Amino acid sequence: MKLAILSKEPNNYSTRRLVEAGKKRKHKVKVLNTLRFAIDLEEETPDLLYDGKRIRHFDAILPRIGTSITYYGTAVVRQFQQMDVYSPNSADGIINSRDKLRSLQIMSRHKIGIPPTTFVKNKNDVLPAIERVGGAPVVIKLLEGTQGIGVLLAHTLEVATSIIELLQSQKQNVLIQKFVSESKGKDIRAIVVGDQVVAAMRRVAQGQEFRSNVHRGGLAEAVTLDDQYIETALRATKIIGLGIAGVDMLEGKDGPQIMEINSSPGLEGVEGCTKLDVAGAMIDYIAAQVDFPEIDLRQRLTVSKGYGVTELYIPKGAELVEQSISESGLREKDINVLTLHREGKVIPNPKSSRLLQAEDRLLCFGKMESMKELIPEKTRKRRKPKMKKLKKADIEAAQTQGPDIL
Repeated sequence: MKLAILSKEPNNYSTRRLVEAGKKRKHKVKVLNTLRFAIDLEEETPDLLYDGKRIRHFDAILPRIGTSITYYGTAVVRQFQQMDVYSPNSADGIINSRDKLRSLQIMSRHKIGIPPTTFVKNKNDVLPAIERVGGAPVVIKLLEGTQGIGVLLAHTLEVATSIIELLQSQKQNVLIQKFVSESKGKDIRAIVVGDQVVAAMRRVAQGQEFRSNVHRGGLAEAVTLDDQYIETALRATKIIGLGIAGVDMLEGKDGPQIMEINSSPGLEGVEGCTKLDVAGAMIDYIAAQVDFPEIDLRQRLTVSKGYGVTELYIPKGAELVEQSISESGLREKDINVLTLHREGKVIPNPKSSRLLQAEDRLLCFGKMESMKELIPEKTRKRRKPKMKKLKKADIEAAQTQGPDIL
């Protein structure tokens, strides 16, 4: 495999370890400075130049893009994608993870733990927002801070409002987040590679510091995660659209709470405390994907006219509840069930004998008209635009004055 690592810092620990792991496995690895690319756009011929020369063929890239160059870096990644070069993290996935508000918005529709969070711009909305997340103390975060920079703990309402007003006066966008007191000074970082958590560590803050980042002086210790934390890390990574990620979680009393997802996780801390070859796991995953790539079902399966991929939700009281997939009649309607999502778990290629339950979500491929007919009537009614009810006087006026009044 010929792999390009996109990084401005060829000598930092993570980049050096990735190069070392790639070469140990007999791959050809090059570190390319993301800012030295030029993007050429022509009809049917997306192209890239590096130092003024057209780049040769690469099988895959591994983006290691800092927050300061997110826009340009993701443009380069997107261009590689247009050239059919594999990347474990897509440009959209990196953008999703970089913006804390965006990532929380995406996860909020799923059954996955996140601390109560609010985002406001109006000065008068600040106090009500703090109350909605449970009152002081609260954590105040800049939307694009990293390594604990731009994360502040406000112990009182007065301090919180002062900090928020100051940041907003400097044109900064901030999140207000519930302070998970039981996890004060510690968090979990899980390294996700594909469909596995390959390593995990607990980071513990030192002294009065509440931020546990290693860059802030926090100490790291290896930890074995239970199934709930593993499942949460894997689902969050997939939801955001990444193949490789560092998932930061708080240990809340109700289970894991997603704090942040990092598309370019550092390796020094986690490899140092776990003694695991995390860099090697990343290289092996990329090589496996190059040899046997996953495909985007929604793009590939919508080629046939009238067919497509969609998700069907089974509400309480639906006819399909307690029927097996074979009894449901879906196959006769030209609908195939690809995966079944139930209580946060994914069941791929479910057997025809499996019974359907209320609140199941089915990812299906089939005839779009048939799938539309399965949408519950109440849902269809909600989607229809509401028509204004006309009084008898309005109708009489319209008949005498013409149609414009309607």
